[in-house]
Amino acid sequence: MSEQPMDLKPLFDGIFGKQRTVLYERPNFEKRELVDMLKELANIPLLYWDRYAFSRDPLDGKVSDEQRKIYMEKAWNCGIEWADRSKNEYGDISAEKLAKIFGIEVEYPVLPESTDRVLFAEFREPNHIRIYMDAINKVEEFIKEDSIKDILGDVNISDVLLLHELFHSIEEKYKNEIYTKTEKIRLWSLGFFHYRSCMVALSEIAAMAFAFGYSGIKFSPYLLDVLLVYGYSENEASGLYEEMMWYSVNR
Repeated sequence: MSEQPMDLKPLFDGIFGKQRTVLYERPNFEKRELVDMLKELANIPLLYWDRYAFSRDPLDGKVSDEQRKIYMEKAWNCGIEWADRSKNEYGDISAEKLAKIFGIEVEYPVLPESTDRVLFAEFREPNHIRIYMDAINKVEEFIKEDSIKDILGDVNISDVLLLHELFHSIEEKYKNEIYTKTEKIRLWSLGFFHYRSCMVALSEIAAMAFAFGYSGIKFSPYLLDVLLVYGYSENEASGLYEEMMWYSVNR
């Protein structure tokens, strides 16, 4: 396994997770065309995103390579299962109509209330989702290009974001039975006492799978990380691309 580049410290943790404020000087990466990055990322198999997904989880170091792959498959299957269940129960309706059935209030503000971070979407318990349109507006022209359409199709980014967040509402409703909440990792044991914790990565993977399965897109939703970051910084997007490619090869 090759050594991981030391400068892979992304400003953006991903479109669906918490983003952090940059506290360091970001290195300059090789400049790449957006279409070239998306084309390469589209070739990564759906279940090969495990290292990238778990790199955002504080418990990543507690999970072996083999166990991480198992978790990835189970979490992905969980998201697909719930996408299928939702379609079977409610029909092939839009993301917004599904949100109404779930009793979720959806808003589309331009930016988050806090301006010290970049955020694309978030679920706020118990029934509120916000899709922040600034990032989507920045890439509208890109996704109209034929070369990008060949990779992404006629994707509705706000719908993919909404579906991802809707899965988190499903998790809260069925937290006593859904895999992403019942699967836990043991952190320590002391006699008869054991401390087990949920893994954030499982929720995020399953939410990606839910968005993928329900929307019918033909690419991994993780590609949208690079697309949306590109709207803010070509350099950051190139760095994120390098990280994704490294993780997909070194798994």
